[in-house]
Amino acid sequence: MGSKYSHVFQPIRIRGIDFKNRITLAPPSPNLASTDGLVTKDFVDWFRMFARGGVCTLYAGNCSIDISECKDEAYQLDLANPNAVLPMTWYADMGKQYGCHASFEINHNGENTAYETVGHAPYSASSRISDNERTRAAQNGRDPIPCIEMTREKIHETVEKYGKAAGMMKRAGMDIVLVHGGHGNLISQFTSPMYNHRSDEYGGDTRSRARFAIEVCDSIRRHCGEDFVIEFRISADEIAPQGMHFKETLELIGYLKDHIDILHVSAGIHSDFHMAYFNNWCQNYLTEHCYNVHFARDIKKAYPDLLVNTVGSIMSLDYAEEILSNGWADFVSMCRPLMADPDMPRKYAEDRPEDRRPCLRCNACMNHLMIPKPIYCAINPISAMTSELRDGIVPKAPVKKRVAVVGGGPGGIQAMQTLLDRGHEVTLYEKTGTLGGNVIGAAVPPFKIDVQDYLKWMRHTAAQCQDRGARILLNTEATQELLEKEHYDALVLAVGGEPIVPSSIPGIHKPHVVWAPDAEAGKVPMGERVAVIGAGAVGLEAAYDCFLQGKDVTVVEMKSQAAAMVRGNRDLMKKLPQTNITMHYQTSLLEICDDHILVRGEDGGCFEIPCHTVLLAMGIRPRLDVVDALRHCVPETSVAIVGDCNNKAGTIAEAVNQAFQACLHI
Repeated sequence: MGSKYSHVFQPIRIRGIDFKNRITLAPPSPNLASTDGLVTKDFVDWFRMFARGGVCTLYAGNCSIDISECKDEAYQLDLANPNAVLPMTWYADMGKQYGCHASFEINHNGENTAYETVGHAPYSASSRISDNERTRAAQNGRDPIPCIEMTREKIHETVEKYGKAAGMMKRAGMDIVLVHGGHGNLISQFTSPMYNHRSDEYGGDTRSRARFAIEVCDSIRRHCGEDFVIEFRISADEIAPQGMHFKETLELIGYLKDHIDILHVSAGIHSDFHMAYFNNWCQNYLTEHCYNVHFARDIKKAYPDLLVNTVGSIMSLDYAEEILSNGWADFVSMCRPLMADPDMPRKYAEDRPEDRRPCLRCNACMNHLMIPKPIYCAINPISAMTSELRDGIVPKAPVKKRVAVVGGGPGGIQAMQTLLDRGHEVTLYEKTGTLGGNVIGAAVPPFKIDVQDYLKWMRHTAAQCQDRGARILLNTEATQELLEKEHYDALVLAVGGEPIVPSSIPGIHKPHVVWAPDAEAGKVPMGERVAVIGAGAVGLEAAYDCFLQGKDVTVVEMKSQAAAMVRGNRDLMKKLPQTNITMHYQTSLLEICDDHILVRGEDGGCFEIPCHTVLLAMGIRPRLDVVDALRHCVPETSVAIVGDCNNKAGTIAEAVNQAFQACLHI
């Protein structure tokens, strides 16, 4: 008997090619290509988790049609490399093992390639100097270099490169390609009036600016034949005031539709204005779910016979079923939600959606891209070990052990789950009456919808662990005496951290001074004027939450704005101009009084800030005293210390991944 998600799992045939469902992996770049731009075994193994999980199509992102002139990632596939076909077959054949189409997003990023990367000025539709180039030039101590306007000969050469890249894919056994025509890359540098200022047949009105894109698609058809599917990615609206907007995009689609098979609808650009419109194609946790679906819906209204793929914070297959059943799109693409749980399609097909591990939209994955480091997920630890755990299966331990886990936060719950998978007997100690650790406070603000989902999942997972035989002891503080009495074989310490409360500051213990998440949770009443001490993620989230409640908010931060941006919450900082929150950087707290705080400002002068409530967000201190008290309760070589208590306060990503990897060795 099939699942209740009938639209999600409805197969479709395009050009005689069978697609088993309507779920596509939107294109990530995993930083696992070789240094010369070839598919590697690690690359194949990383994508295997998605194929095994049940999607119909995999796309590896941003594959260059010629890395000698268009390169913007350290480990990027080069589809002009004559040696590329053989390793590409490993990838294509892997997908076929699971009835999945393994494919590439092919791209030329045009003006976005740095001079330093390829040794010459980049090519584009027209010659100009972008904001990104001005920034690069300043960083490298040189004058900005304008990109080179492509001649007709260069255009024809580039069109042929697209066709040859797709032809190489077909030769390797692939039967679908995603052509990147959005986000400010080369094709959209031709289609968009923001970039294209040409006066020949490739510039001018929308029809003429569409010529390059059409020629690219026609070249792919010539090289690949009729039994090959062309999916074309666009930005429905570039959002930037000077960019291409939805009304004109609808006209562009009219010219393109007979040259493509599927239209993949995104929005925004990543290439200019210092990434001001990045969030329109890669949303953060502050944005609503299904962010760009309305564009796909309106395109389907205008062109009902065109197959449309939609993307953008579609966080679950419940959303996908709604989108498809309403006829707003024909396919649904996800990236980060599938990285968080590549088995999501399989879980929904088996009618157990409650088992889905929800994505945080924290962008831990994206942050690795620029290091460069292989990308992996904050909350799916297997994504960091896809070559070691090729089939996603945690290996059984050779010897069953009795293991204690201390702490019921994300690290502790992950440890408990992994230890059970290993076949161990597990007892988890949580000194409070509730599981979740610091995630509980993080989930309080109403805009933290993804963290709220994750907290529910953590508790659901803990209940499953209990059903599998784990002992969970709430309201139980693990002491040296208690642990030694049980004679455990191994110990996982995931005791987290506690708020920093500097006793040296006069008034810090007054009743109206409270740890920010506790105040947000309603443990103490807040007045109308609130001072937040600290502009990290905790402080800014509290400040924004208070602002949404209509309070008068002031934030005091010891570091400069630039330093706070590095350690703090970039996404919230970008929202500050839209609020009336007052920010004081390079300002230190001197004293807390009953109706104000005394601070020292950037110029060294002291001044008062009136407030009724003071919220502390000065950081987390690892509970090293607890670690030191418990680390000798079992053989010392069988102790794992994970998460915030591991020398410095960290993130959910660090807690989960450290716990998983430590428990693989118990």
